[in-house]
Amino acid sequence: MISDFLFVAGVAVLSFALRSFRHPGLFRLGSLGIVVTSFLAGWMLGGHLWLGLVFAASWFLLPWVEILSRVRKLRIPSDRVLSARPPPPRSEFPDLAELSAEIEGEGFEHVGDVGCEDETLRQFYRVFKTPCGKTQASICLAEQGDITFYYLSVTSRLPGGKVYLTWNYPFCYGLKFSPATELNRIQGIAPFKRIIASHRDFLNESGIAANAPAGLADADILEAMQKDFRSQIRHNVDIGFLREDAERAIRYTSRGMFFLWFQFLRDLMRIF
Repeated sequence: MISDFLFVAGVAVLSFALRSFRHPGLFRLGSLGIVVTSFLAGWMLGGHLWLGLVFAASWFLLPWVEILSRVRKLRIPSDRVLSARPPPPRSEFPDLAELSAEIEGEGFEHVGDVGCEDETLRQFYRVFKTPCGKTQASICLAEQGDITFYYLSVTSRLPGGKVYLTWNYPFCYGLKFSPATELNRIQGIAPFKRIIASHRDFLNESGIAANAPAGLADADILEAMQKDFRSQIRHNVDIGFLREDAERAIRYTSRGMFFLWFQFLRDLMRIF
């Protein structure tokens, strides 16, 4: 029994050691080792092969605890109204000033600070645009329960309604984008210089000329952001990921909850 314990502990130590390396192959091998450690703990220490399989599978089934206990009860607003908000204190968002200076250093102008709040999340946006208004950028601080994170985005809108969005949102998104939105996602933390360069390449690869996006006034940019959210909610209702109940509240359907689970698995595979 002691030898089994030492073997399992050795696999665990090796797995965490491999994850400390920057080489992606070694990191993924260490992540796989954590799952193997769970399997060995159930099999060798628990005494049953099926218990090892349960322990290993728990890494992939754990999100259902959150989905069934919290997500299933969520009420999502059908319309997200953005209103003027003061910036969060430095203690809550210490990188805001530096990120703002970085964006303005690329030729963008500050449009305003807005935000919205509902039972699913609280968001603060600092919005920017190029002088001609053809490209918009934003810094978003999002708070979902005990999780707080920020991301950067760059948006170009064609006169016909097509939207080209580049962002570094850190997780797989919990809703499908509407067909009018083309997404270019950058993995991990990235400087704004890299994000705007990737966005320009994205437009070029999509055959969009530099002067093609529509120039928007400040008020039109905020209205367009709200319209994007309304379109996204309606699209997810149409494809069956969301539904409107008798109280006209928007909730996830069973299909939508499975979509969330698959999104989690994609994030998990990306980490592995």
